[in-house]
Amino acid sequence: MPIPNYQAYMRSVLSHLADGQEHKLRAITNAVCDEFNFTPEQRALKIPSGKSTYAKSRIGWAKTYLVQAGLITQPKRGYCLITDRGIAALNSNDEINNNYLKQFSEFTAFKTRSNNNFIDGSTAKNTTDIDLSLLSEQTPYEVMENTFNTINSALASDILDAILKASPEFFETLVVDLMLAMGYGGSRKDVGQATQYTQDGGIDGIIKDDKLGLEMIYLQAKRYSNKTVGRPEIQAFAGALDMHRAKKGVFITTSTYSKEAIEFTSLIEKRIVLINGEQLTDLMLEHNLGVSSKQVYELKALDTDYFIEE
Repeated sequence: MPIPNYQAYMRSVLSHLADGQEHKLRAITNAVCDEFNFTPEQRALKIPSGKSTYAKSRIGWAKTYLVQAGLITQPKRGYCLITDRGIAALNSNDEINNNYLKQFSEFTAFKTRSNNNFIDGSTAKNTTDIDLSLLSEQTPYEVMENTFNTINSALASDILDAILKASPEFFETLVVDLMLAMGYGGSRKDVGQATQYTQDGGIDGIIKDDKLGLEMIYLQAKRYSNKTVGRPEIQAFAGALDMHRAKKGVFITTSTYSKEAIEFTSLIEKRIVLINGEQLTDLMLEHNLGVSSKQVYELKALDTDYFIEE
């Protein structure tokens, strides 16, 4: 008997969280396997990489999609908790699958990020779901690219969640680490520093723009989940730069910026770069900060030179 796809487990995952208590994902996975009456052989069947089983992987993806849609949360690593939205879904008579989850803006935003540059630039930016008929027309390389984007989109959400659960001091250090990873300042030994937390004067980090320290970049870091960073906060940061006679600053937040905040940076002489939450996670992924490689797939092509006979 084949293992069902991940969408088949969504209602089951929610039902095992219906008591409103935190549960270990491992316990939920076992409970779902019991509910589906999986045999020991089915539970042990591994995906091609051998890194996980089909059951664990697919139930895990069901959990991930439910998290992206706001039906469950992850209060701490390895634990799940149902939300009011999840309870409402359970109480409905609807089938809980990707089509059901599309009604939630968080999920459509997740799918849009996943599908960016998939079919083509214009199509991907104007759709929140890929029609199965279109998907079947894609080459294996295109399907792999879409899968890669989906995995990274889910990972980006996990990164932001981890940042929001860490301390403010940790986030300030992370910002400096990111600048170093991007090549600013040179070595960690003497160029990157986080300022003292309670005496920063509006500055959360300082890093050299070059190895000699001829010019400094001043950093501001704000951890927000839903609050938009407005013009007043950017103006305050610009004022802090004045106190240090600085010309360059980078403001990094886990949320977003208002239109007025973005426009303000174009009106002043100082160079202030704004990095929002989506850009932050993209940069962390690009520069391997806070992430590690889980599996590497090497794509090979025919070496035509080898087969040329002299």
